[in-house]
Amino acid sequence: MKRLKTLLPYLSDHRKETVLAPLFKLLEAAFELLVPLVMAAIIDRGIQNRDMVYIGKMGACLLILAAVGLAASITAQFFAAKAAVGFSARLRQALFDHLQSLDFTAIDRLGTSAMITRMTSDINQVQSGVNLVLRLFLRSPVIVFGAMAMAFAIDVKSALLFAVAIPLLALVVFGVLVWTMPLYRKVQAQLDKVLRLTRENLTGVRVIRAFHREEKEEERFRESTQTLFSGQVFVSRISAIMNPVTYVIVNAAIMALLYTGAIQVNLGNLTQGQVVAILNYMSQILVELVKLANLIVTVTKSVACADRVAAVFEIQGTPWEQEGKGETPSADAPFLEFDHVSLTYQDAGAETLRDISFQVEKGQTVGIIGGTGSGKTSLVHLIPGFYPATEGTVRLEGRDIRQIPEQELKGRVGIVPQGAVLFQGTIRSNLQWGKPDATEEEMWQALGLAQAREVAEGKEGGLDAEVAQGGRNFSGGQRQRLTIARALVRQPEILILDDSASALDYGTDAALRAALRSLEGRMTTFLVSQRASAVRHADQILVLEDGRLAGIGTHEELLERCSVYREIYDSQYPADR
Repeated sequence: MKRLKTLLPYLSDHRKETVLAPLFKLLEAAFELLVPLVMAAIIDRGIQNRDMVYIGKMGACLLILAAVGLAASITAQFFAAKAAVGFSARLRQALFDHLQSLDFTAIDRLGTSAMITRMTSDINQVQSGVNLVLRLFLRSPVIVFGAMAMAFAIDVKSALLFAVAIPLLALVVFGVLVWTMPLYRKVQAQLDKVLRLTRENLTGVRVIRAFHREEKEEERFRESTQTLFSGQVFVSRISAIMNPVTYVIVNAAIMALLYTGAIQVNLGNLTQGQVVAILNYMSQILVELVKLANLIVTVTKSVACADRVAAVFEIQGTPWEQEGKGETPSADAPFLEFDHVSLTYQDAGAETLRDISFQVEKGQTVGIIGGTGSGKTSLVHLIPGFYPATEGTVRLEGRDIRQIPEQELKGRVGIVPQGAVLFQGTIRSNLQWGKPDATEEEMWQALGLAQAREVAEGKEGGLDAEVAQGGRNFSGGQRQRLTIARALVRQPEILILDDSASALDYGTDAALRAALRSLEGRMTTFLVSQRASAVRHADQILVLEDGRLAGIGTHEELLERCSVYREIYDSQYPADR
């Protein structure tokens, strides 16, 4: 429940609605409680005395009660819906903002499918819960206890049956609640797995077709959805117990009431109208308890989902700025320095990077090469602070990067990740991610350096050519060149190309490297690549093996003294040896 309290502030903009919705529902309940008394009066005075005028007056009274109750109900539902939708909109925006603030470690911990589930299914369930609570949470108990009180006012002996039935009903309702709440959490967790499998298959559909794995993936999906189905059916069966059990208890009470009521009428202690009124109150209790049972089921789901959403807010990234800030850039310090840096990912069994030390001067080109899983991407992700070093320090101009304001550091670094990601819009809007106020001249210049000018010129509209979601209307090589242009348009001090030319042909790759060499002295460039040809002209090359720095130097120096680099080069250019 402590977690749920963290979500209540998102209802603060709808205080009026959260008060008015229950109040109008209580007004509706008050009019509904008067109906059996009017019916009793019609039977005992109107029908018994054959007074048609009185019957007409009481009938009109019933119509007025119904109309006012309907108006109150509609008004209450309007306010409840407005509050619930507004709450979910604020909560979804706050959750999205929080996810945007998390560092890579926290995002890795959550997982993409889990984040999508929290943003969609979970918040939708919470919205439904808020809506129903505002409409029924007060109304149903008021009807139940109000009907019981009215029955006691009519006849204490007959109403004693209510005092027995209601505790039994409460025991059933809350027993089911306690039983099903943890089960709903498991069902939502299984939904995460189904969404993860769905996303994996939709993004990897070409690979699945290439390896003819359709039947296997269909079987995996069937098993996953069957597990979800079984969990949902099981918990639904438990919830379904509630309605028949409550019906049995209430109908047993009604039978007992009819028996005792008939005896009381024969003895002259009760009138027929009073017995009908008591029966109506028992029926009202039955209807409201069914509603309350359904409310409990929905609220149970909502509480489980709200707990999952609140848990995301508890996840905090590593604080950016550490103690001891205030350092100023040093002219004597290396431009960029890794000082005995190690990196261990959260919950990882071993270090990804171990004791990495090197220095880079401003304007240099640094190549990074190594086998798959050697830690190349992890190393360059430390430069813009995507992950905090677990040991050692990364310094920029003598300052620990974690003590440089995040906005300043990110503004000085341009990075092109392995996966070329474009966003729906236009070529212009994608380039403006790099620099929002970039001029057309700057954009065309960046496109030229990235060997992407022909890509823009070949599309109708040029810079305003449409980019589909994920850039699917461009080839892999075109997407890579456009993402490189996006990084270049901001003219960063540090440019990181993380194997971002893998889809380019050798001619385009060579032209790109030649264009980047023309920027030497103005931009410090890190080239991560599997190709020795991509890094051989770098000022210095870092060779990684199993997270360790196996060698550092120029191409010629490494061929002489680094066996790991020599193996990589010989495997790609055996004729040169």
